[in-house]
Amino acid sequence: MLDIRRMRVLREVANRGSMSAAADALNYTPSAISQQVATLEREIGVALVERGPRSITLTDAGRALAEHAEIILARLEIAEMEVREIAGLRGGRLRLATFRTAGETIVARAITAFHARHPDVELRLVEGEPEDYLPLIKSGEVDLGLGFEYDHIPRLQVESSEERLLMEDVIGLALPLRHRLAERETIELADLAGESWIGSTPRSSVHGFTEAICRDAGFEAEVKFETDDYHVAEALVATGVGIAFLPRLAAVTAHPEIVFRHVTPAPPARRVFAVYRAGGLRSPTTSAMVELLEQIGRETELTELADRAVTR
Repeated sequence: MLDIRRMRVLREVANRGSMSAAADALNYTPSAISQQVATLEREIGVALVERGPRSITLTDAGRALAEHAEIILARLEIAEMEVREIAGLRGGRLRLATFRTAGETIVARAITAFHARHPDVELRLVEGEPEDYLPLIKSGEVDLGLGFEYDHIPRLQVESSEERLLMEDVIGLALPLRHRLAERETIELADLAGESWIGSTPRSSVHGFTEAICRDAGFEAEVKFETDDYHVAEALVATGVGIAFLPRLAAVTAHPEIVFRHVTPAPPARRVFAVYRAGGLRSPTTSAMVELLEQIGRETELTELADRAVTR
């Protein structure tokens, strides 16, 4: 029987790319990591790494075993959490990851409600970009992450995961208060030809969104400024140097010198998902948080529909 501690060491070596990085992650010395890998090789009877003067490379057998280690360790962690939580969410831990606009809105509300209902569960949250944290679900470093899918943009696929649609987030326009169209409640996309635009940077997973939406409306967007921070985009819009597409969740904390307007004939949107390990809803903590996020997502959608009905 393979030693689970040595399997964890091999996984870290595979994920971190070196003995020293794995040692830092596990709070071991590099020599202890090397000894653990060597012992595992003797146990299984095959070389798992190729050692160079300054680096190591996993062999085919090493990569295969590391992949199995990912799955085994994730399942063991789920089993441990389920056993601890069977008594009714009187303990355990839930590690969340979210993108900023969801974190400021639906996730903040869900965390508040969850903590009030289950104060003994330890909650942890990191904020970042889905392409960075969603892959950590497979390795078990994140239990529940929020992802999104924009119109016209392919969505990131996460191995060994399941998902639940939380809401559709309508995307409108951010305009400066003195813009020529600011007094309109809805704006035809075609009327925006010739405008200067603020879009996302090439490192963003939704970099081509502005160009794709404008092209679909019959004109080419002239993107003069690029940022991946909606607060920066709003500040630029407020100065009058350009306009930007803005999800409704981002408009909740919008700059006071801009207005949010819906576009016609077909408003673009993004869909917000909860993503978790396959079988993750067997964990009471994950299941309870997903239910809260679904409820808050539906409430947010209904509020948006009511606001749009009032402005028509």
